[in-house]
Amino acid sequence: MKQNQTIITYFIIKGISDVPQLQAPIFVLVLFIYLTVLVGNMSLLLLVCLDSHLHTPMYFFLANLSVADMTSSTATVYKILLTFITGGNTVVYLACLVQFYFYASLSGNGLFILTAMSYDRYVAICRPLNYNIIMNFRICLLLASFCWIFCFIQTVPYIWIISLISCYSSNVIDHFFCDLVPFLEIACNYNSILETLSKIQGLIIYALFPFFLISTSYLFIVRTIMKIHSSIGRRKVFTTCSSHLALIVLLYVTLMSQYLVPSNSPGSKKIFSLFSTAIIPVLKPLIYSLKNKDVKTAFRRRLGKCKAEIL
Repeated sequence: MKQNQTIITYFIIKGISDVPQLQAPIFVLVLFIYLTVLVGNMSLLLLVCLDSHLHTPMYFFLANLSVADMTSSTATVYKILLTFITGGNTVVYLACLVQFYFYASLSGNGLFILTAMSYDRYVAICRPLNYNIIMNFRICLLLASFCWIFCFIQTVPYIWIISLISCYSSNVIDHFFCDLVPFLEIACNYNSILETLSKIQGLIIYALFPFFLISTSYLFIVRTIMKIHSSIGRRKVFTTCSSHLALIVLLYVTLMSQYLVPSNSPGSKKIFSLFSTAIIPVLKPLIYSLKNKDVKTAFRRRLGKCKAEIL
């Protein structure tokens, strides 16, 4: 039984490191990463909005993904920056719940949007003649709305159970933001319910269900590609999926790494969490910019227009 049980009104966020000499380098690194996330995703979002050639279902979902990445990063890393600027590492109980709610909802939303994008790739490759009919604006809007609404709703049970926790063994959260695992470590009651709920939702909703849908889409895509006799044609069709596939592999490898880290290694968990919440949102626009011909063409087109307007 846990000792020193107390009712908590605020939490102390330990941050990434306790070493005072590392606070300034960490602040600079996190600030640079965060600004890169904002600039990269905002640039991609504006490019999709301004260039009519990118007004397609795939880039509509990509714009939603950029919004999710920016808001998710803001919800998690802002406390690191605020702690260094103000010197305060406390967060009130309600603000901690709000932070966890947005992080959990937005991180799941990104995975579901990638799942919707896999369906878009399936229709584009396997049913190209009916693509405009199947992936019309109404369907795209419904899919995107489902991703946002479902992910924000499914996080509510966590918040409800956490709000029922009557006491904690400590008010120190050994993390750089309010996440579920730190809550489980210091909660006096409802630990088993939260742990069971997180395992069920994490395994079924966030792992198996999207993986099944994505795998099914790519199974049909691969079968269609294999029917193409020309190697150049197969390569050209596969190229349209390469950016999306790279993001999925990167995301699942990161998620698996987080779950495989031993529970007695909080430092490693923080590094993987920082990679998931800050580094991956940087890589996503880079992957789509460097590996996607349409994005590079649209960027050069907008850059040419800007130069012409200046001259």
